[in-house]
Amino acid sequence: MGGLIRLLLFILVLAGVVLIASLTVLRPVISHAVVDYASKNPSALKLPFVADLVREDLGATLTDAPSATATQVTFDVLDGDTAETIATRLQQAGLLTDARSLVFIATEQNLTTSLETGTYILRKNMTPQQIVTSLLVSHQVAVTIGLRPSLRLEQITAKLQTVSGLTMDVPAFYKEVKTPPASLLNDYPWLTAVLPKGASLEGFLAAATYIVSPDITADEFVRQLLDAWYQQVGPDLLNVPASRGMTFYQVVSLASIVERETGDDADRAKISGVYQNRSKPNLETAGFLQSDPTIFYVNDSLQLTKMPFSQWQQYVFWAPLAKGTTLPADLPADLAGFNTYTSKGLIPGPICTPSVASIRAALNPDTKDGFLFFLAKKDGSGTVFAKTYAEHLANVKKYGP
Repeated sequence: MGGLIRLLLFILVLAGVVLIASLTVLRPVISHAVVDYASKNPSALKLPFVADLVREDLGATLTDAPSATATQVTFDVLDGDTAETIATRLQQAGLLTDARSLVFIATEQNLTTSLETGTYILRKNMTPQQIVTSLLVSHQVAVTIGLRPSLRLEQITAKLQTVSGLTMDVPAFYKEVKTPPASLLNDYPWLTAVLPKGASLEGFLAAATYIVSPDITADEFVRQLLDAWYQQVGPDLLNVPASRGMTFYQVVSLASIVERETGDDADRAKISGVYQNRSKPNLETAGFLQSDPTIFYVNDSLQLTKMPFSQWQQYVFWAPLAKGTTLPADLPADLAGFNTYTSKGLIPGPICTPSVASIRAALNPDTKDGFLFFLAKKDGSGTVFAKTYAEHLANVKKYGP
């Protein structure tokens, strides 16, 4: 009897040793098989031992971001997408090191059915968990901000206050574009080369349609605007020929007047030529540009200082002054030079963001005919030009004021 018991104990011990040995030797094989099965059948991740093996196989790719840079990537979630399909595209876009990491987290947190179609802005330094949170939890669908040429800084600021879903600190944005900090200017050598000391970013915030993350910061958006401006204008236009007799900042200032005067590319060079001709003191206009948009700019600036910041979005910009009213005789020093009926020569700086077409017109004004006046026809059929004020009055009578 004692020998039988010893035999049974020996068999049990031997079986245990064999079992332990087989699990140790065969674990990689078993693990590989389980992980491979789970990659094709994500529902298996609900089983604890499967989840443990997959977590072990994923390692750091489950927790680490694929990059240290905050490069933004636009990503679309489409109808019919699953956690698996978006995970594959995320990996292809460089937003995941291993597509399985998103599927694993989404399955573990019961979020695989929480997809919401739309465009998202993701960053390459986001961890898989942060991407899951953005796409499947908070649903931070990107917002669209459309900015057209001819807007002044305050208009852009007012526009930002109306963008649904945008959480940006808009007052911080306005502060940065009005008084750009050294930390910003130091990153844009081309800007510091053309921007006078103490100048705002008026004229240098590109018109475009921007798709941004709802939580984009003021500084991030300012940089996007500057990057887009440089991409649109390019380095070539920044190099103003000496024969032009103007700095690039002055070119942008003239271009901003042209932008407010016309939206017709065919007229820009001639209108630019009119103002170039008017700047000559020996002609009929005696060196005064006499530009109505500059008067509207001054009036808007005065009115906005009287209004709460939150009401700018209701303000009507660029409206003509009420009949019978004029600008105050004593204007603040920073605005006096913009009254082109009382101050000769070019304005101190831009009054809005000009288009590239207007910048080109300011660089190459058409002055050959010596026009000093122009008038947009009342019926909208074009612009007529005149060399003398008498001719201009005749045009007004014929085509309407």
